[in-house]
Amino acid sequence: MYRLDRTAFKAQSAKEASKTDRIYYKNLSWQERLKTANYLNSVAYNYPENCPPKMDKSIFSVRTRK
Repeated sequence: MYRLDRTAFKAQSAKEASKTDRIYYKNLSWQERLKTANYLNSVAYNYPENCPPKMDKSIFSVRTRK
């Protein structure tokens, strides 16, 4: 499980933080970035990390255009 390292805090502006984050995430492989995005989504939407909720497919329908 991921934990926040509270000793690594650095006071900075939003612009500086954005630049630092961009550099960090650009150095990760696409698989690591995808894993990070999956983790952040699971935290934001409150579901287990490797078990996302199923989409309710009864709401959508397929139609052909004439």
